[in-house]
Amino acid sequence: MTLEKIYKKRKKRGLGESGSGFLMASIPVTGFILFGFIPMLLALAMAFLDIPGKGNLAKAEFVGLDNFKEVLSDHMFWDSIGNTLKMAISLPICIVIALVVAFLLTKNIKGRSFFRAVYFVPYVCCAVAVSLMWELIFNQNHGIINSWLGLTRETAIPWLTDSSTYTLCLIIIGIWSGTAYGIVLYGAALTNVNRSLYEAAKVDGAGSLRCFFNITLPSVSPTSFYLLTTGLIGALQEFTRPQMIGGGQGAGPNNDGLTIVFYIYRRAFVYNNQMGQAAAAALVLAVFILIVTAINFLVSKRWVSYD
Repeated sequence: MTLEKIYKKRKKRGLGESGSGFLMASIPVTGFILFGFIPMLLALAMAFLDIPGKGNLAKAEFVGLDNFKEVLSDHMFWDSIGNTLKMAISLPICIVIALVVAFLLTKNIKGRSFFRAVYFVPYVCCAVAVSLMWELIFNQNHGIINSWLGLTRETAIPWLTDSSTYTLCLIIIGIWSGTAYGIVLYGAALTNVNRSLYEAAKVDGAGSLRCFFNITLPSVSPTSFYLLTTGLIGALQEFTRPQMIGGGQGAGPNNDGLTIVFYIYRRAFVYNNQMGQAAAAALVLAVFILIVTAINFLVSKRWVSYD
């Protein structure tokens, strides 16, 4: 076989590989365009329209900033922001617990693999199933918590029907279900910490506590930053827990379970199909998430170490 034939054969093979690569890469890009980019553009346009009926765009009218004015003047919207931020309290607690548990699991203890599997179970559980499980646990009449506390039906604590305890229950559920992911990531980060740093610190007389704060925390700070960033974005989009535990459209006692996304959902599908106002609220939420994420990135320069 001549060199010319070998070159042509390799060229055809290269074109075939390029075509296969382009085809495989086009699948996720097409999915993003159809189910991400185009709906995003439609939502952006709908935020400035008055859409009658059930999303009838053919009869939509341009109303400018009226949808934004109505949403921003609605006290329920601001209440939903407050409720969302209250539920987000579970995020820093999850990060701290995940770091402590992952650090302990790096030690040479019996059943380490078993504990890792157990701690990971909440992460793979369906959010709806988890919410229903905790709803049974906190049930006033036959819940496990009241039974453990030895409370009868007359003295039982109304965990899910009282404003003073409802948000606390959601925070507890968030901690239980959100810690597992952090344990896995911290476990991987802790195994990659340079052991020579600990040895050098011990030679200099540093104790375990000092090694933890001066070596361990800075070494896993990129993981902490990642968990904080993604956790904040997820917390601001909280929807499943309050919807399931709040009794469908009730959103808990005194609307304490009304989050921002739940507010958008009710605007769009419950209250006379106010699609324009829902799109405006969604755009406000997107801008809010963008601002919070940008601030998080700016502040991270002060405490995240990539060395």
